[in-house]
Amino acid sequence: MAYPEGMPAATADAPEYTAEVARRTAHVFKGAKNAISDREWPFIAGDVDTILRLKAARNAVVLAHNYQTRDIYHCISDITGDSLALARAATQVEADVIVVCGVHFMAETAKILNPEKTVLIPDPEAGCSLAESITAADVRALRAKHPGIPVVTYVNTSAEVKAESDACCTSANARQVVEAIAAKHGTDDCILIPDEYLAKNVAAETHVGIITFPGRCEVHERFTADQVRRVRQAHPIAAIIAHPECPPEVIEEADFSGSTQGMATYIETKKPEEAVLITECSMSSNLAAEHPDTNFVRSCHLCPHMQKITLEKVSNSLLTMGHEVTVDEAVAERARAAIQEMLDIV
Repeated sequence: MAYPEGMPAATADAPEYTAEVARRTAHVFKGAKNAISDREWPFIAGDVDTILRLKAARNAVVLAHNYQTRDIYHCISDITGDSLALARAATQVEADVIVVCGVHFMAETAKILNPEKTVLIPDPEAGCSLAESITAADVRALRAKHPGIPVVTYVNTSAEVKAESDACCTSANARQVVEAIAAKHGTDDCILIPDEYLAKNVAAETHVGIITFPGRCEVHERFTADQVRRVRQAHPIAAIIAHPECPPEVIEEADFSGSTQGMATYIETKKPEEAVLITECSMSSNLAAEHPDTNFVRSCHLCPHMQKITLEKVSNSLLTMGHEVTVDEAVAERARAAIQEMLDIV
């Protein structure tokens, strides 16, 4: 693989912070001032500069999930958002190369929706406990156990699992998709998998009977109602905002429950003086940079899989065009139909 002209052949060490690098990246640092400190910038500017030039050379875009670290989210990303936002954006990009700064199922989704484009993930080991909790065989077994009941699958799943589904959903639209699919199939029930807590939280809000599966997110399942009560006691004016992958008793203690985009919208519109996000830690860090007037109380857990994506790995990925994501077209075609069903509904 030939490297683009002017690009270094290796990134064993971070590129040197020179006056020229400072000049080329000044606009990025200015835009990220609330996220990256003066002290931090010299240590990351070289990698940022390399990535910016590689993106131009490769005609590439970077999609970054809300749970990505501050340097990736604020300095090199072209499109940011939750799973739904990234899924929509993946259908609209005109670049030749899509670099997904997130976990593997997100990169698979981007490839499914863009079969003719090159999709890269900087670290193929960036997995997801929720996606790994269920297989295509599990979905087929659920269908056999509940004949005639439609299956709605969370996007936090493999392509093979999506391919076995009637529709996909995200935490932002789960209720809307479940109700639409149940109505379309003329049933009172729906299978919502694999996140058990998301399914139970949706069940509390809809007339549709929800059949669950025992999958959980290793970040959100660790939160407890007692933890939320302790935070509220210590920060009585704080708005407590929880992700619907949290246990139902946690949601009951919160002031608001919503997807990552729903959380961001809440902060933007309500403008609370103080806020606690019951979700992944990087979400708070990224929103704090965008909303400096809100004090974010950090009561969170890190996703070890999201943390695998680093600036150096993004740079190496673009240099070598490494870790290309592929999906068998027979699987992709069926998974694409389930994703499109969701996009048509919402």
